Amino acid sequence: MGLSLPAPPIHIISVNVGQPREIALGDRIVLTSIFKTPVRGRIAVRHHNLQGDRQADLRVHGGPYKAVYAYPSEHYPYWAKELPQTDLAWGAFGENLTTAGLTEEAAHIGDRFRAGSALLQVTQPRMPCFKLNLRFKRSDMVKRFWRSGFSGIYFSIAEEGELETGDELQLVHREAESIPVADVVRLYKGETQDEELFRKMLQSPLRGSWKQEIQERWAERSLQLFP
Repeated sequence: MGLSLPAPPIHIISVNVGQPREIALGDRIVLTSIFKTPVRGRIAVRHHNLQGDRQADLRVHGGPYKAVYAYPSEHYPYWAKELPQTDLAWGAFGENLTTAGLTEEAAHIGDRFRAGSALLQVTQPRMPCFKLNLRFKRSDMVKRFWRSGFSGIYFSIAEEGELETGDELQLVHREAESIPVADVVRLYKGETQDEELFRKMLQSPLRGSWKQEIQERWAERSLQLFP
């Protein structure tokens, strides 16, 4: 399968990192690393993190298949209209990489991208959690994010290296039969009943609990259609 993606070249427009911080939630304190700040210069990509970045709750964030999170800059105009009074600096959605040219439609599960000297592999979409509400100080932000369909893209670190703002993301590998990240979300939400997409999803290197949960939802819908 050809390794072709839309021009101009995909590139990183901001590298963002953050450390865990305590945020009040009612009568308790929550530890979160969703607040990211843009950084300059070459940044090491090591193990399951970028240099200067650390996930707060490894039960649901981070690890080998959620090591680097990217969010397309193309979605920021949408959010500027949705949240007109909100400061939307790069990294606002907790992303490590703010990208240009790489949307959830263009990125396929299993794709490998050379970013600087590092090699990143697409693993899964993002399932939003309540910490988005904390970040934006809105009780409806998780629902808004999920409704938008703009999940962002999680990567594993296939090869360690370094990257920086301005680096291209060069597609170097794509599975023979691959599925876009956006279609994984559509399958999960029940927005498509395409059996070919479902088959590709099952055969893809999709990580996390997505496969199991999509299978369960698919079976439930089938029972509703054919009781």
